[in-house]
Amino acid sequence: MREFIPHRLLRNGHLMTIAASFWRREYPRLPAGLPRLFQTEPGTQVRADCHFHANAGEHPTLVLLHGLEGSSDSDYIRGTAEKAWVAGFNVVRLNQRNCGGTEHLTESLYHSGLSGDIRAVVLELIERDRLPEIFAAGFSMGGNLVLKMAGEFGDAAPAELRGFAAVAPSFHLAACAAELELPKNFLYERHFVTRLKRRMRHKAGLFPSRYANGLRDELARVRSVREFDDLITAPFCGFRDAADYYERSSAMHVVGSIRRPTLILTAEDDPVVPVTMFSIEALRKNPNITLVVTRSGGHCAFISQEGGSGRFWAEEQIAEFCKEQTKPER
Repeated sequence: MREFIPHRLLRNGHLMTIAASFWRREYPRLPAGLPRLFQTEPGTQVRADCHFHANAGEHPTLVLLHGLEGSSDSDYIRGTAEKAWVAGFNVVRLNQRNCGGTEHLTESLYHSGLSGDIRAVVLELIERDRLPEIFAAGFSMGGNLVLKMAGEFGDAAPAELRGFAAVAPSFHLAACAAELELPKNFLYERHFVTRLKRRMRHKAGLFPSRYANGLRDELARVRSVREFDDLITAPFCGFRDAADYYERSSAMHVVGSIRRPTLILTAEDDPVVPVTMFSIEALRKNPNITLVVTRSGGHCAFISQEGGSGRFWAEEQIAEFCKEQTKPER
């Protein structure tokens, strides 16, 4: 694995994280994706942007999942998709339910425990599309979902499911929520809360009988992601409260059961995913997991000093790792 050398002007985790959000990017080698709907449970569909080679069955496939309040159009998703496509992969850029303008496709909300959604997509690609080699990779919240799915499969993972990757996975949700509440992270907290509240107001407008209009007044008082999860996520998604939601939805409880090659990338200076999470015994002692902790990198940023296709280091490592796990003849 190529060593990560951070951009010389971005050796601070906050600067690195913010710079990645504003970095102007283009993806000239990634062809236009075709939209596709996957039914993940009765009454619920998720939308993906699919990039399939002409002879798709002769290529491995990478399913990509974004983080909190992201979408299939997030830059880190498109960047990884382009690198994987060039490496010979089919790519499925998946939206979590309600994301990417898909609120109308289900009455329900999205949350960090819905590993069943990506599981349903993977199984459809295997059973309906007959794709022989499938990988899944996620960022932040998406990383938690990918790891949770991987652990839940355990020894029963389909033979076609070849490996997983996660960048800064929030697999200990309570710890991440607590980190967001620190004064140093008020910009990230405000960003997430603003977008979550905006999405919820839109959702209430689409399904007023399920989400009472009075909820709008209560939303106005929400100031943190934890408060949002206490008010919205927990009661509408079957949890007792935010603490119960975090406990039951965190992938840390199942990472010890992962039975496929798995790459986890994180940074010591990640402002919202504390590096101390990655010291848990179940993760460190699982021989199927390769954990790489860099000194810098921010949150899902990893902007390298190198230019060109190597500028965004984590995206490149995902493509390389998955390529290494494909069958020799590929």
